[in-house]
Amino acid sequence: MKATIWHNPACGTSRKTLDILQESGADIIVVEYLKTPPARDELRRLYERAGLSPAEGLRRKEEGAAEVAEAGDEVVLDAMMGNPALIERPLVETEKGVRLCRPQDRVREIL
Repeated sequence: MKATIWHNPACGTSRKTLDILQESGADIIVVEYLKTPPARDELRRLYERAGLSPAEGLRRKEEGAAEVAEAGDEVVLDAMMGNPALIERPLVETEKGVRLCRPQDRVREIL
């Protein structure tokens, strides 16, 4: 199985999710999204596939999140494009779906 993880190596949950993927034997593509953020359309597609709104994918602990959280999908996506740290992590995509893996065990739903 192929899996793509939008990963932040400084995040414990993201590292634990990557560990689960590695243990599963998946063919993994690791995207450090702070260095290589997903394009706006790709992020929108990921959230749609996960059944989430962009606001639900917003990392609310980050500075600036509160100001955009209720402003609508386009404003949230604009903010994420300007500051990828606002993207909650880790996002994982497999052929079975997309999950925002918080907690990390949510990744098992799509393995």
